[in-house]
Amino acid sequence: MSKASQEHASARSRWEETTLRKSLEKAPERKPEFTTLSNQKVERLYDRHDLERVGWNAERDLGFPGEFPFTRGVQPTMYRGRFWTMRQFAGFGTAHETNERFKFLLAQGTTGLSTAFDFPTLQGYDSDHEFAQGEVGKVGVAIDTQKDMETLFAGIPLQDVSVSMTINGPAPMVWAMFLGAAEKQGVPFNQVSGTIQNDILKEYQAQKMFIFPPEPSIELVLDTFEWGAQHAPKFNTVSISGYHIREAGSTAVQELAFTLANGMEYVRRGKARGMSVDSFAPRLSFFFNAHNDFFEEIAKYRAARRIWSKFMVAQGAKDPRSLLLRFHTQTAGVSCTREQPENNIVRVALQALAAVLGGTQSLHTNSFDEALALPTEKAVRIALRTQQIIAHESGVANTIDPLGGSYYLETLTTEMEEKANDYFRRIDKMGGIVRGIESGFFQREIAEAAFQQQRAIERGERVIVGLNDYRIDEPPYADLLRVDEAGEKRQLQELAELKRKREGKKVEAALRALTKACELERDALAGRSKEAGRIEGRPNLMPALIDASRAYCTLGEIREAMVQVHGEYREPAVF
Repeated sequence: MSKASQEHASARSRWEETTLRKSLEKAPERKPEFTTLSNQKVERLYDRHDLERVGWNAERDLGFPGEFPFTRGVQPTMYRGRFWTMRQFAGFGTAHETNERFKFLLAQGTTGLSTAFDFPTLQGYDSDHEFAQGEVGKVGVAIDTQKDMETLFAGIPLQDVSVSMTINGPAPMVWAMFLGAAEKQGVPFNQVSGTIQNDILKEYQAQKMFIFPPEPSIELVLDTFEWGAQHAPKFNTVSISGYHIREAGSTAVQELAFTLANGMEYVRRGKARGMSVDSFAPRLSFFFNAHNDFFEEIAKYRAARRIWSKFMVAQGAKDPRSLLLRFHTQTAGVSCTREQPENNIVRVALQALAAVLGGTQSLHTNSFDEALALPTEKAVRIALRTQQIIAHESGVANTIDPLGGSYYLETLTTEMEEKANDYFRRIDKMGGIVRGIESGFFQREIAEAAFQQQRAIERGERVIVGLNDYRIDEPPYADLLRVDEAGEKRQLQELAELKRKREGKKVEAALRALTKACELERDALAGRSKEAGRIEGRPNLMPALIDASRAYCTLGEIREAMVQVHGEYREPAVF
């Protein structure tokens, strides 16, 4: 121990034996142990001793913004150059209604659009499918064909506006429709920008909006990587998502570990296909949750950047952009309560502040009424204004990583990195991501974490203001958005009319070509050389999907053409 460390330890002991002891004798602490939401013990005080305990080194672990290991941010000047992209997740009813909401958001100052789809679309069903009855346009916009996508972005110049689309199982199909809509506007594929979530691995782990079995689904994601790198280089073809893992009940550590493990799997699979890691890695993006534990969330984002940059170096990445973990953040929907819903404004503000202090590139703030219904325009405006107030009035964007060097934050960041690495080792030991999905490992881990959190709330060990403490009697909040029930009827009418007017022969030819391409992909996958780890002359489904979209094939028809070859996935029961 250095002389400085010895002197510090002596001073710490003196404080504990005198000032602290007297205070505790007079006023004991609120509870015997404090923890983060991930049940990580929080010490009474953090100092240089804790940094020494975790082996923290400023040169190695902190560095400078825009330089390896990117703990302090991916841009050298961060928000001193420009603010994060302010997105607002939106979508309900028909494409016409959501188009109006998009234009409202742009008029209010949002700088990027984020699209929510209804349940039938998320599962690849048409609005006239029997499973869609009563769900059309209810929790997002209904998209059946490229025609709907053209309506969705009518009057919105796609060469100027970045568009995010939160969809996974049918993501390549929906992306093909978006590309077709851009083409109709006269915008070349290489000029569109945005993100398609397209993270199928987390669907098996948490959100369950999958269609095909894991292996063909992963190959379809890789098709988008490969095609996008060549034809749509400004578009992020995946948003590797921890958000839904966290919403399903995981801890922050599990969100961090499982999300990055999924990203690592995509990188390894891309390389195994024969793709250069630098050909697709610069367009990989991530999507994280911003929950209530302020410092744990900030530490999570910083640890994620550090872990990812180290991994990408180990994968042989040479392009500096391949090392950057760029991410979008959304505040925690699961943290919002229907009780005293105005309290959610405060929760969202704190969560958004954590995301900004953690260095997010893009941010969506939830509306205070989302625990009750889709948000009203007033609630959406307040959510957007929350970001604008943080950006323009708080001062937190004036300097880079203002909490960097904090004894507590740096210790917590390092501890989260270590715990994530423990998970990576466990996943590798069980045979990788797909084996973990098939065995139910991820599902059990998330379910157990959710159970423990719910039990803590029910016991009053974790206070949720207005829910299990500080309750009041109040009438139900009434100023809610009501989705027009006639919207489903209009959607069905428009779909039927399109089917009558489109060229049937083109539809049939496009669907046959898609099925044939799926068969070629399946056969190529089955014939993969284990020694080479790649497929020679392997087909890519994106051109066939784009052709099917141009012919106005419906989402359900495209889904069925592919199910004929790949089948549908049925998740095994997990206990």
